[in-house]
Amino acid sequence: MIKTITEIQLVSHLFEGWDETMIWSCLQGIMGNIYSDADKGYASAKAVLGDFCCLAGTADKELLVYQPANKKQGFIILVPQTKEWENLIEKTYSKANKIKRYAFKKHMDCFDIPKLKQAVTNLDNDFSIQMIDEDIYNKCKSKKWSVDLVSQYNTYEMYQQLGLGVVILHGDEIVSGASSYTTYDSGIEVEIDTREDYRRKGLAYIAASELIIECCKRNIFPSWDAHNSESAKLAKKLGYIHDYEYTAFEVDLG
Repeated sequence: MIKTITEIQLVSHLFEGWDETMIWSCLQGIMGNIYSDADKGYASAKAVLGDFCCLAGTADKELLVYQPANKKQGFIILVPQTKEWENLIEKTYSKANKIKRYAFKKHMDCFDIPKLKQAVTNLDNDFSIQMIDEDIYNKCKSKKWSVDLVSQYNTYEMYQQLGLGVVILHGDEIVSGASSYTTYDSGIEVEIDTREDYRRKGLAYIAASELIIECCKRNIFPSWDAHNSESAKLAKKLGYIHDYEYTAFEVDLG
């Protein structure tokens, strides 16, 4: 029977060497869940956090399609560990959208902090930058375009304890932000969002610069995993060093 795994040591070896922070969050018991099947000797496991599902071990269809009764998922990004998992995803979900994502090295010394501080200083006077407090948290949750800046933290208290983020304001309106999508024991996974009518103004670069500066102050790493080539270009501009590309699948589970 497939169940949530609380004794992480039963399956942790399946994820060994997989440098994905959302897997670390699950393994560390900070956020997310890991599922496996005891009846099959814990030969397979999947780490699920937010929109992401990382599939490890022996490819298993029952585990692939499993959804907890109280956590039905609509859109999800499936990340296969092996070609066998990849083939199973394509066979099971004929309409899955196969994409390439871009992973970056987790080296704190890659950042040019004076350069990033200058970027923040260059923010136009019509805008202001602010850390995410309770009021901003609630405003982010109220808009579809900005909700993912805080969506994995069910309450502000949880965000205050685990999260970190900044937003750029135009007047009283949030127009861009950089925040933790998820948290692991020595860092965060970065989420960047800009309101559609404020894109291509350099706001994402400035917000990300401020978030990186704040992370460095706290000695936590702002991990970046790019969903597309534009995000990868922004990461490189910020100082991140490309590590590798990997395959993922966007699936609408309905």
